[in-house]
Amino acid sequence: MSHNDMGVLENKRPEFDSLLSEIAHYALEYQINSQEAYDTALYCLMDTIGCGLLALKFPQCTKLLGPVVEGAEFRPLGTKIFGTSYQLDPERGAFNIGAMVRWLDFNDTWLASEWGHPSDNLGAIWAVCDYISRKNISQNKPPLQVKDALTAMIKAHEIQGVLALNNCFNKVGLDHVLLVRVASSAIACALLGGNFEEIRNALSQSFIDGGALRTYRHAPNTGSRKSWAAGDASARGVNLALKSIQGEMGYPSALSAKFWGFEDVNMRGTKLTIPQAFGSYVMENVLFKISFPAEFHAQTAVEAALLLHQEAKDRLEDIQKIIITTQESAHRIINKTGPLNNPADRDHCIQYMVAVPLIYGCLRAEHYEDDIAKDPRIDALRDKMVVTIDERYTKEYLEPDKRSIANAVQIFYKDGTQSQKIAVEYPIGHRRRRKEGIPLLIEKFQSNLSSRLSPKKCEQIKKLCANTDVLLKTPFNEFSDLFAL
Repeated sequence: MSHNDMGVLENKRPEFDSLLSEIAHYALEYQINSQEAYDTALYCLMDTIGCGLLALKFPQCTKLLGPVVEGAEFRPLGTKIFGTSYQLDPERGAFNIGAMVRWLDFNDTWLASEWGHPSDNLGAIWAVCDYISRKNISQNKPPLQVKDALTAMIKAHEIQGVLALNNCFNKVGLDHVLLVRVASSAIACALLGGNFEEIRNALSQSFIDGGALRTYRHAPNTGSRKSWAAGDASARGVNLALKSIQGEMGYPSALSAKFWGFEDVNMRGTKLTIPQAFGSYVMENVLFKISFPAEFHAQTAVEAALLLHQEAKDRLEDIQKIIITTQESAHRIINKTGPLNNPADRDHCIQYMVAVPLIYGCLRAEHYEDDIAKDPRIDALRDKMVVTIDERYTKEYLEPDKRSIANAVQIFYKDGTQSQKIAVEYPIGHRRRRKEGIPLLIEKFQSNLSSRLSPKKCEQIKKLCANTDVLLKTPFNEFSDLFAL
């Protein structure tokens, strides 16, 4: 918006914001040449599917799945929702898959100035790849292959993760699922055959949508929306991609327009920036949640607590104080006292996530449910915990060559003795621990498969995933069929 010398508003269409153009060029044209990125993307695909299958054990998740209204399925060309018999249009399919994979807070994570879970974009990617493949076959065209889905995952991870490096949406109260919508809209549009202008238009629409408030992730309003918000965002990304493919216009200065644009309205005037070009950095460095369904800032705290379990389990009543040393980000979002009202409240409380493994020697999704939360020992330990910030932990959390997520736990007893201070700086899902972590990730995937699928299908899937050359060339619809009931 500008005015001439007479003070009259000049309605001159601006050039597109450069960031929107850069994302669109990347989504459409960039060639992924990193073998490490493809290898990691395959493990990410396996892990994300497994997280979704495991979530189907929980009625609070399954009640949200299926078509918008009963009977409104989309056969034979629709997206198959793995672990179910549903076949849905791609937008609703993206919601179903996105909600499933995020429900237990067990899929991958990216931590920077902003946080998030890049594999949330699998909702859009799976839905669109499956739909396009089935549609192409009906028109005697070749379907997409699994490698196409992995390429889309690498790019979606990169868009979401690089945007998170410098831009902190949570400090202005916005939720990180904004980045899921942005990445999903760009990649879904590219997969659907969108050109540069159409992808850029979809991106502008995605930012114009604004952002969800983070209030559902924080006391006193923490609730289950945080488990389906990513599904909602990925579905919206598909919706905006489809609109753009159909010719819906874009908005060039969606980010930078004075007073009305995203940066002025939502970021308090702060300009969105990226510190590096888009490539394959995020997928190569993504963090896997391998052992614990817990908010990622607490993963190393849980590891530390497990190492103290044998010492503490028979001395719980003798504990006077427990000191948890953490980074600033964990202190800001999961340092929580007072009543915890539901599973979503509990899996975002570092004290709860330390207390459970000290008592039980493990931490599983079931430990957030009401029957376990009633154990009076949990709140008794929470009341004895003190959370402190280590400035080195905070600094190294943000250093690009480290990206540590450090925590330490130490127990002090009433008799004046104390445990060793157990510090864990890199969680098992970190790039620095890939050699140790990947075998456990595969075990997690296979266990999650068996929670939902028949032994015969589990064996088929395991053999295919072990033969990368064959897997990458597998038509995506055939891959999807393996996971359907």
